[in-house]
Amino acid sequence: MSKVQAHVIFKGRVQGIGFRFTAERIAQKTGVVGWVKNLPGGDVELVVEADKKTVDDFLDKIRNQFSNYIQDEEIETTTAIGKLDNFQIRF
Repeated sequence: MSKVQAHVIFKGRVQGIGFRFTAERIAQKTGVVGWVKNLPGGDVELVVEADKKTVDDFLDKIRNQFSNYIQDEEIETTTAIGKLDNFQIRF
């Protein structure tokens, strides 16, 4: 099964609420690899790779967990590059 990569910018009140640590926990449970980090302007950037169903499941869990905080998102989905082997919080 081919893998995809999702690059997402979450906008809203998404910093200071445990977003990155929750994303890491959900990533470990769903099996996606990638990273998450806070951006200087208050947004959160996320890159994940897995098969499409797993990526969609992961993103749905993030959206549900933070539905009161995410106001908008920019998402770009491409073919996975395959260079990620775990999920980490970047600083």
